[in-house]
Amino acid sequence: MRKASPRPRPRRVDYVALADLRYQIRCFLQVREEATRATGIEPQQYMALLQLKALEARPPATINALAARLLVRHHTAVELVDRLEARGMVRRRRDGGDRRAVRVEIRRPGEAMLRRLALYSLTELATDGPALVAALSRLVRVRRRQHDQGGRR
Repeated sequence: MRKASPRPRPRRVDYVALADLRYQIRCFLQVREEATRATGIEPQQYMALLQLKALEARPPATINALAARLLVRHHTAVELVDRLEARGMVRRRRDGGDRRAVRVEIRRPGEAMLRRLALYSLTELATDGPALVAALSRLVRVRRRQHDQGGRR
């Protein structure tokens, strides 16, 4: 009868490092969400404006592209654009080549709101960024160390 081969020892999980990373991410996001709400829009609306601005550099800025960047369903992106359009921050425009295709463009009020919130985020990164980077670095170091030791930790 053959002996069963020894089972590999499970890798040790650094729950503290993982929890610290999740906490720092949540803190990082919460400050920005509160700042966004203080301006009168919802965090997802700010994220939509940010992604639409980024899509200008890699067109087309369509509802489908926005949904993909936000990791939401198509109808959720439609609702976000509806709300932003009602506030005068974006507009839909038919594509000249394909009348079925609709592009979403940021209007001047949307640009102003996006710039204000983006500048705030960049300023806050100087405060919150180091703690987030430290938490991520700690977790990466632990995983790298485990990998270098062949998972025997």
